[in-house]
Amino acid sequence: MSNFKPKKKNQPSKPKSSVSPASENLNTFENELSSDLIYGSYPVLAALENGQQLNRLYLNSRMLHDSRFESLIPQAKANGTVIDVVDNKRLDQLTNRANHQGIVATVAPYEYVDLSELIDKAKSETDNPVIIIADGINDPHNLGAIIRTAEAFSMQGLIIPQRRAVGVTSTVMKVAAGALAYFPVARVVNLNNAIASLQEAGFWIYGTMMEGNSLHNTKFEGAIGLVIGSEEKGLSPSTAKACDFLVSIPMTGKTPSLNASVASAICLYEIRRQLI
Repeated sequence: MSNFKPKKKNQPSKPKSSVSPASENLNTFENELSSDLIYGSYPVLAALENGQQLNRLYLNSRMLHDSRFESLIPQAKANGTVIDVVDNKRLDQLTNRANHQGIVATVAPYEYVDLSELIDKAKSETDNPVIIIADGINDPHNLGAIIRTAEAFSMQGLIIPQRRAVGVTSTVMKVAAGALAYFPVARVVNLNNAIASLQEAGFWIYGTMMEGNSLHNTKFEGAIGLVIGSEEKGLSPSTAKACDFLVSIPMTGKTPSLNASVASAICLYEIRRQLI
């Protein structure tokens, strides 16, 4: 977060010489980190191909001459993106030594879609739209993996709550591997109200719980909302009550439960298999 504070009225400006180069560098670095980052070849490539506005693009000399980016970088520059060729030490600094693969971009914070827009768009795309509802997912790796799987199976979007759940962060973008360039996410104040809106729009809501009907014995048809519970607690009681059906994944081993992203992948595959 930047340390900049607005000047009080009638307060004279300090001369430029009073700010040391070290302070200027620190403020510049803090401003960079106040923007959302996307990093890694696939997420940045998807953003460029989709025409997403990038504020600044940092890349090493190897990625500058990568055939996948050569034609896209001039286009980004023409659209106002600042291009910086830097060494890997700078990229490590920007990403806190994450696996950046030689390329990092700063972008405006992720722009969520309105719930009504998400529903209308989903219904316009297919007679059997599928929207995932994440009930309190806190792990950005799980959320990113859910988004990646959902987009790969051509699902229509995701709904997440504003409170007590992770939003679309740079880690989510990285794990989603570019899927967010094509996959809309709505963030809502009240998840149960969002479920009610889906039901009013003709969606059947399926919640995933261990006590539900077996997944492979469940008939999926029409417009579908699939609710995935949090990593630790699963579905909240109020959310489970709001669902039309509860489904479970048959388990034959000794492991009591599955990771949220793995469970969602299994359910989405079965839904896609039935709807094709």
